[in-house]
Amino acid sequence: MSKATKAKSPAIGPAIILVEPQLGENIGMVARAMANFGLTDLRLVNPRDGWPNEKAIATASKADHVITATQVFEKLDHAVADLNFLFATTARERDGFKQVRSPVHAARDMRGRASAGHKTGILFGRERFGLYNEEVAVADEIVTFPVNPQFASLNIAQAVLLMAYEWMKSGFADETQTNFAGPEIVPAERKHLLSFLDHLEEALDTRGYFRPAPKKPKMVDNLRAVLTRPGFSAEEIKVLRGVLSSLDYFSPKEPRGAGYPERKAKADKAKRMSDETGEAGGTGKGVDNG
Repeated sequence: MSKATKAKSPAIGPAIILVEPQLGENIGMVARAMANFGLTDLRLVNPRDGWPNEKAIATASKADHVITATQVFEKLDHAVADLNFLFATTARERDGFKQVRSPVHAARDMRGRASAGHKTGILFGRERFGLYNEEVAVADEIVTFPVNPQFASLNIAQAVLLMAYEWMKSGFADETQTNFAGPEIVPAERKHLLSFLDHLEEALDTRGYFRPAPKKPKMVDNLRAVLTRPGFSAEEIKVLRGVLSSLDYFSPKEPRGAGYPERKAKADKAKRMSDETGEAGGTGKGVDNG
């Protein structure tokens, strides 16, 4: 197995440490965000309203496995004692000598450390003013979000969500991959597309669309240029032809479902006569050739 493959293997996610969180609702939303992206290790340092918290359970939206496993500590040092590497989140520039990372680089770094068997964690501060300098000092590095400097404050659950998302994304072989994809669109055979374009041209011509007449060739060219670009599938062309047929046969005075419209009756009659003429002509040729 290559090193690249090893780096993408399943790894234990970072612990999420909330320092003195105030609202149970925020803790619940943090748990939900963690569950969304596969994180389970939630640690609380001296939560204001104690633990367990009914409001946290209610807002966790069935992230019960995260809530149930939540650990509570009186001191930050105890909450991070077993971790090998710790990031602190902050929106403010701090004095000191710590490296500052973006969420993308922080998540990749933690993924690599976790794959090597190291325990990692992310430190989040209070809802009102974040972390004290001495709490940031406990961490190895800082992670900060590229937010609007004029409005840099993030809700704690939003901050956890962003880091949890980057953590999960860092585990994909291709960071642009999605959990599911849209249908595979196979472009229709050209004969179907050209037949539709002929139908459209005929319908527009009948309604006097191509005016002035000398400009018709250019107008037809423009229509074909627009409608050949998307690469319609056979099913999509059937839908478009159905729309055209409806416009051919029905009108505001004789809408679809109101009976057998006169235009539809005339079109069907003309088609039958054409078919009969073709058959008769074919028979006559057979007799002549005989």
